[in-house]
Amino acid sequence: MTARRERKQVLLRLDPAVYEALARWASDDLRSANSQIEFLLRRALAEAGRLPSAPAPLPRRGRPPKRPPAEGEPAEGERAEGE
Repeated sequence: MTARRERKQVLLRLDPAVYEALARWASDDLRSANSQIEFLLRRALAEAGRLPSAPAPLPRRGRPPKRPPAEGEPAEGERAEGE
């Protein structure tokens, strides 16, 4: 199993009109405003030749994948012994 990298949290102040335009664009692309900002920053860094050589991949859209049950846990949809 691969370890997930910690995500850096950043406070960003935007003009409300800029945020609204960004949020509409993100919605059109079925992304959150945060994901849209990261997508645009990565694209700008790549175009400028400044994208790090091994950035973590963008988080995938939708629900996270189901985790496999831990040893001794019943699989999803199965009942534990004695139930």
